[in-house]
Amino acid sequence: MITVLSGGTGTPKLLQGLKEIVDPADLTIIVNTLENDYFSGVYVSADIDTVLYTLSDMINDETWYGVKGDTFITHERLNELGCGELLRIGDVDRATKIQKTQLMDKYGLKKACEIQARNMGIESEIIPMSEEKSDIKIVTDIGELEFHDFLIKHKSEPEVLDIKFSQVKPADGVVDAIKNSEAVIIGPSNPITSILPILSLKGIREALKDTYVIAVSPIIGSDAVSGPASKFMKALDIEVSSVGVASLYKDFLDNIVIDDKDSNLKSQLNQIVNKVTITNTIMNNLGVKKNLAQIIKDSIP
Repeated sequence: MITVLSGGTGTPKLLQGLKEIVDPADLTIIVNTLENDYFSGVYVSADIDTVLYTLSDMINDETWYGVKGDTFITHERLNELGCGELLRIGDVDRATKIQKTQLMDKYGLKKACEIQARNMGIESEIIPMSEEKSDIKIVTDIGELEFHDFLIKHKSEPEVLDIKFSQVKPADGVVDAIKNSEAVIIGPSNPITSILPILSLKGIREALKDTYVIAVSPIIGSDAVSGPASKFMKALDIEVSSVGVASLYKDFLDNIVIDDKDSNLKSQLNQIVNKVTITNTIMNNLGVKKNLAQIIKDSIP
């Protein structure tokens, strides 16, 4: 059994490769819930839905959000009516979110994810990191912003001064999934807003110390492959590099996977982590994704 810690963009790309070389039934994915919130009356768990769509081959892999080929009739009509919907939610995607909202009211988020995964033909287990309502604030030079306001309304442009997020309890099964795993893969998601919230859950770091942990760096050189990770790391005075990523995970990390372009960092990284794996981490086609997944799998002792 392999457990993957995931956000909503970089890690799902890796999951596309992993599910081709590993029995999907042997994969458990623990997904960030920090950014979840209600929009237009429906519960939006963007990272969870991206993982669902990835594992069911429905993902729009041009945007890494929503369903490929989706239409936006409801979104456009809502805006015509003056609703000003911040998120551009597709019609098929919205159906998923409506059902999840209804299932949550009856069963809670974890069970809702189980039901939806089963209905989509997904054999892997997808576990939300928490069932508790969480909150994240991005402190910027124009004031304190909600995460989606920063990301969408302000297009990640303001200078980031700090990031604050609430502490929540892990969902049932999260800690046990790590404890019972052959290995844990920390995917190349945003280290600050996708991975640290999972690591901040009670019992997670302790469980990881007793498990073989491989992290894929989302940073190449001094820039994130995608998204505002660089801004967030700078705001917390963390070096924007694979070395900075390794330092975040150093108390439990066994192996860090970095891009060929960062091979000069190997000796520096070896002062933090025993094993450094160097390969192509730019996942721009399925072949690269499968190759990266195979390299990670082969590195598990």
